[in-house]
Amino acid sequence: MKQPDLSRLRHFIMALSNVVDTAAGEAEILAAGAPLLASLVSHDDWLPADFAVPDPQRYRQYLLHCDSARRFSVVSFVWGPGQQTPVHNHTVWGMVGMLRGAELSQSYAVETDGLHPIGAPSRLEPGQVETVSPTIGDVHKVSNAMADAVSVSIHVYGADIGAVARATYDEGGGARPFISGYSNAFLPNLWGS
Repeated sequence: MKQPDLSRLRHFIMALSNVVDTAAGEAEILAAGAPLLASLVSHDDWLPADFAVPDPQRYRQYLLHCDSARRFSVVSFVWGPGQQTPVHNHTVWGMVGMLRGAELSQSYAVETDGLHPIGAPSRLEPGQVETVSPTIGDVHKVSNAMADAVSVSIHVYGADIGAVARATYDEGGGARPFISGYSNAFLPNLWGS
C-alpha cells in the first residue's frame, strides 16, 4: 500500500495559517481558504488510513491539526452508509471539502415555532467545498449521500472545534448543548519526511 503524501496537508495548513494571519475577517478567510481546501480535496492520496476508519454506529470526527493558538482546526469526518448528524450549529466559520463519496447538507432556520428547512439539500461531490458561519448560516444536518459506501469529508473550523460549546436542535427548535470532542487518540506526523 502506498504511503500517503502528507505534504499536501502540510502545505494546506501553512497556506491557511498565512490567510488567517493576514485576513481582515471571516469573509476574507472563507474567500481565500475555500480554494485552498478545494485544491487539497481534489487529490485523494494524502489522508492516512487511520483517519478514514468508519464506525458501524455513528460518524467519526478525527482531528488532523489544530493551530497552536486554536485559531483553526482541520478534521476528517468519516461517514458510514446511512449515517448523519442531528441538526446542529457551529458558532464559528467553517469550510467543508468533499474528499471521497458524497454528502448531503440541509440548512435550517431556527425560529420560535421550530426548525424550518432552507431550500433543498445540497450535494457535495469530491473536490467541492461549501462554507458555513453564524454570519452566512451555520445550522444544518449532514448525511452520507452514499447508501452503500463510506464517505470522507475534510472540515476546517475557526476554532478547536472539538472543544467548542455548540448545540443540536430538535424539531421544535429546542437547543441541547454539546461538545463534540474527537475520535482519535493521536495525530498524523505532518512534519516528518
